[in-house]
Amino acid sequence: MEQHIEPDLALEREIAAHIVTALNLDIAPDDIVPESPLYGDELGIDSIDILEIALVMSKQYGVQMKADSADNSTIFASLRALAAYIREHRSK
Repeated sequence: MEQHIEPDLALEREIAAHIVTALNLDIAPDDIVPESPLYGDELGIDSIDILEIALVMSKQYGVQMKADSADNSTIFASLRALAAYIREHRSK
């Protein structure tokens, strides 16, 4: 039987707020759609922004992220994917 993991909506909102603040985005955290891509056109987030997000997530949640990790495209695929990764790997 496949295990379904429920999204952590409170954590998603918290992370969205950190992203908006860190990148000084002109949107409300609630405007970030959890399943939409973080990287690219919709939010205008580029690879430098992703590094900034990784730094903020490391400080806030104690997760270790490497710039050259092959998993980054999966980790940063969406707000929901990032929240799931943080929930599994956080130390704070």
